[in-house]
Amino acid sequence: MDNNKVMIVGTGNVGASIAFAALNQRTAINEIVLTDIVAEDAEGEAMDLRDALAVAPSYLKISNGTYQDARDCDIVVITAGAAQKPGESRMELLNKNVQILQNMVGQIMNSGFNGIFLVVSNPMDVLTYYTLKFSGFPTEKVIGSGTVLDSARLKERIASYLNINPKSVNAYQVGEHGDTELTLWTLADVGGQRVSEILSEEIRTGISDFVKNEAYAIIDKKKATYYGIATCVLQIINSILNDEMRILPVSSFDEFSGVCFGWPTVVGRKGIIRRLDLKISEREGIELQKSINTLTTAIKSVQMDN
Repeated sequence: MDNNKVMIVGTGNVGASIAFAALNQRTAINEIVLTDIVAEDAEGEAMDLRDALAVAPSYLKISNGTYQDARDCDIVVITAGAAQKPGESRMELLNKNVQILQNMVGQIMNSGFNGIFLVVSNPMDVLTYYTLKFSGFPTEKVIGSGTVLDSARLKERIASYLNINPKSVNAYQVGEHGDTELTLWTLADVGGQRVSEILSEEIRTGISDFVKNEAYAIIDKKKATYYGIATCVLQIINSILNDEMRILPVSSFDEFSGVCFGWPTVVGRKGIIRRLDLKISEREGIELQKSINTLTTAIKSVQMDN
């Protein structure tokens, strides 16, 4: 396609924040189309964002539209769905959001869309799996935001203990974007030093627990999380459009387990280039299998109306 045109489905806090993030940094995106079940909301967001074009560092076309406008888009970002409520797990959202997704993907595919789906709505890994199923696309063209945000939280937390820039931390959260995610401590390093040799097990356990639960703390305090995920989604979009071949822990289909989960993956113009083959500890392997089992159970639990 190569229009560098992106559709954002859902103009709630997350969808609007992705567009705002694109406007406020150099990006490969040339055009953003906003669409929402409440058409007036998408129109209002587009108007508000366009007001910033005269002073923003990026220049891009911003409009509101319908699913039909997906036909010449390179990426469709799915942020729509029922929101996660305080105290509600991502999996409790499951059935209602799969139903919403089926209708949405069907209409997008009817437009003639042949780009890449980027799924952000929760429970994200399960919805990524169902986007793959509903679209009939090859696995490389359906990507979930994965544990990119969780890994960003992890890097920031490690960096705060070591008094360094989070960009200098190499560390990954993997598995489900949710309660069973885990930290790959065996592979975490800063400047070639293993984090496991610098920070005690007690501190590392505390960091892992914080990262896993921070979303709940934010939702409890301000009802939703959106700035962090929006910035992470833009990083994924730029990696695709610029063909950056960046390694990001996105969610995609794993042939071995038959589910989608966050894992360090090379991301480029074609979408998923390859998932990395990493040597992890036995303990991490057991934890990852628990996460995969949770996702398998969730996928099988979905009750479809038809």
